[in-house]
Amino acid sequence: MKKGRIRGALPSGAHLARIDRDAAPRKPHGLVLVPTRELALQVAEVLAPIAKHCGMRVLAVYGGASRDKQIDELERGVDLVVATPLRLIDLIKAGEVGLDKITVITLDEADRMADEGFTPQVEWILRHITAEHQTMLFSATLDGQVGHLVNRYLKSPVEVAVDSATETVGTMRHLFLAIHRLDKDKVIASMAAGAGQTVVFCDTKRQCDRVERALVDLNVKAAAIHGDLTQVAREKALKRFEANQINVLVATDVAARGIDIDDVSLVVHYEPPIDVKAYLHRSGRTARAGRDGWAVTLAEYNQHTTCRIIQRGLRLDIQPPIEVFSNDPRLKDLRKFFGE
Repeated sequence: MKKGRIRGALPSGAHLARIDRDAAPRKPHGLVLVPTRELALQVAEVLAPIAKHCGMRVLAVYGGASRDKQIDELERGVDLVVATPLRLIDLIKAGEVGLDKITVITLDEADRMADEGFTPQVEWILRHITAEHQTMLFSATLDGQVGHLVNRYLKSPVEVAVDSATETVGTMRHLFLAIHRLDKDKVIASMAAGAGQTVVFCDTKRQCDRVERALVDLNVKAAAIHGDLTQVAREKALKRFEANQINVLVATDVAARGIDIDDVSLVVHYEPPIDVKAYLHRSGRTARAGRDGWAVTLAEYNQHTTCRIIQRGLRLDIQPPIEVFSNDPRLKDLRKFFGE
């Protein structure tokens, strides 16, 4: 069996190439486990055209969507299921799907599943896969609970490391700004006006809602996405963002796992992330598909030390955040902070 450490990678047609087609009702041959509903949809959408070309069927199984519809699809026969752990376990216990024909399983974003407390559920699912199978594990890190999964459930694994845990996309620019709390939302509005598609990361759901309201009051086309919103509301916000009907998405870390959009120009950390790993996960939403991108961290007076820790972890020059106010013209063209 193999494992991979591929940051941000999605399971591809290679998964489909390893499974047999024409699955019996409720007996899929392939399984992809992901931490969030949005990511389940993203992965299924990527794989669907490949599956169609191969004469196979893919189904996204997740909470917040019609359970009966998912059961009907499984009854018709699905070759590959892309699922969140809790909904899949619900269907297994109800006898609506069986895992005894699974020959390939992918654990995507395994570190995020561990971070969100899904390790027991993932282990429960793995114990119910009884046929001979291959396991592929995609993760930014291989320590902690992810290491436990590797050691316990992968036999003779081969590691494929695409990049190190501290590397970012080469076209990403990092900027640390010192701001006043009361000016923070206006600073974001100014940056988004010049940068284009922007994702703002907040630490809490309540903070997401507050920032969204503040930006809308500043005439910014913004929407929030977090776990307290309905699945329909979250999908609607993502689709509006993809269609450029809004240009700012305010998100929590968990909700943002489903964001896989190439033209995000700017990622804003509303508060400095707690560590480099969190910073990289968030910042990875920008600088995709060869495009340039900006990762901007907003720091208040008592958060400068956290910025230095992040800079050190990224191997950047250690410099204090640049003090700015919302009327600073450089905010609408971030290159000017570097004298360009």
